[in-house]
Amino acid sequence: MAVDLHPGLLPLAFLVGTWRGEGVGGYEGIEGFRFGQTITFTSTGRPALGYVSETWWIDEPRDGRSFGSPLATEVGFWRVQPGEDGATQVEVMLAHPFGVAEVYVGEVHGTRIELRSNVVIKTATARDVTRSERLYGLVEQGDLGYAIDMEAEGKPLQPHLSARLSRDPSGDAQT
Repeated sequence: MAVDLHPGLLPLAFLVGTWRGEGVGGYEGIEGFRFGQTITFTSTGRPALGYVSETWWIDEPRDGRSFGSPLATEVGFWRVQPGEDGATQVEVMLAHPFGVAEVYVGEVHGTRIELRSNVVIKTATARDVTRSERLYGLVEQGDLGYAIDMEAEGKPLQPHLSARLSRDPSGDAQT
């Protein structure tokens, strides 16, 4: 069943659907790695897009990981708010199963979205993530590219993840 996109979400319409591809990750003290990913943005007709991201290991086996082993999952919602000076502001709420929830704020500029963490909430046993910045946008051939910088465990803000994902035509339902 197809669902109309809420009019307030038109600045994010280019995201709706399923995206698949590969990325790279690393961090100070973590050896670089490659991962596969699927991101799905869905519309229910309400003024927020649903968001689910799943990643899995595609690198050489190491540290108990083998090809296809699950890595990270994120779930949440993206919504648009009017910003200052006519800018389009976006608010993103994400939850991670390792005990961290994040709220991002940022701006939409055409098909480019810049986000910075506004609030990071952690459980008592979660990794000490203190802030994060994300950049999403359409790149060559209409692919979705993104980069995530993270500040965690007392280390400064630095690159953590980046990926390039292609639209999956079989996953473009808005429900």
